[in-house]
Amino acid sequence: MKSERAYDVQLMLDEILERLRMDHVIGPRIICMRSHGAQVNAYARIWSLPEIWRNALEINPFYVIEVVSQHYDKLSEVKKKKILIHELLHIPKKFTGGLVPHKNRGRKIDDGLVEEIYQKYLSSQNPPDML
Repeated sequence: MKSERAYDVQLMLDEILERLRMDHVIGPRIICMRSHGAQVNAYARIWSLPEIWRNALEINPFYVIEVVSQHYDKLSEVKKKKILIHELLHIPKKFTGGLVPHKNRGRKIDDGLVEEIYQKYLSSQNPPDML
């Protein structure tokens, strides 16, 4: 498997964070990567650096969102944004470096929740600039 920085995904992610006002997410500490040849059926996945490594390296929490090129790249822009929203939902409210599971305290990260948040994203569109 090969991977590289995904600057196009990073720009899309930054726009999502700005429009949804996800203030608990520290955008500069999320790195987007694109993998090629990953043997996985996922479109994307999120990674965190384990606490022992963060302590040893004396760094704050970071996350990596990996998009799997052979699955992700052929999707529509809408689906790509929904996938990024899904991955962002795995980041805890305190940005601790941990990951929120799909089922957590009665709340599920599923298509329904992603759609609800995507609708908020759509409704947050800024009006055109008026001169």
